[in-house]
Amino acid sequence: MGKTFLACALGNAACRHGYTVRYYRVPRLLAELATARVDGSLRRILNTLSRTDVLILDDWNLAPISVAESRDLLEVIDDRTQARSTVIASQLPIETWHSVIGDATVADAILDRLVHGAHKLNLKGESMRKIANLQTSELTMG
Repeated sequence: MGKTFLACALGNAACRHGYTVRYYRVPRLLAELATARVDGSLRRILNTLSRTDVLILDDWNLAPISVAESRDLLEVIDDRTQARSTVIASQLPIETWHSVIGDATVADAILDRLVHGAHKLNLKGESMRKIANLQTSELTMG
């Protein structure tokens, strides 16, 4: 399907046009935000993310997130709404995102900010990693 590849290609194009870009896997971003909350650097990280022109969030909603994580994510998304671009790559359809976010009210707020006015691409097909592994296996065997 190439979700990560496509998201990174968009980020690469943005870089070439002079925009700032940051890429995060959502689980790692949530871990960094939790650590920053403890060590007092949360405001600095949120400010950096709010000023980044294109934020790529990969592996969106692979696993349920806690109430605290959902609130941190809302802070990131809210700071960027209508000011900066956010690219989301997820294996799950948008209709399932609400159930993965720990707090229903926060889920409503996050999804309202992300989905309205968004450009959605639904990719279908085999995983690019699976295809690449099959091709590598064929080269090794052949």
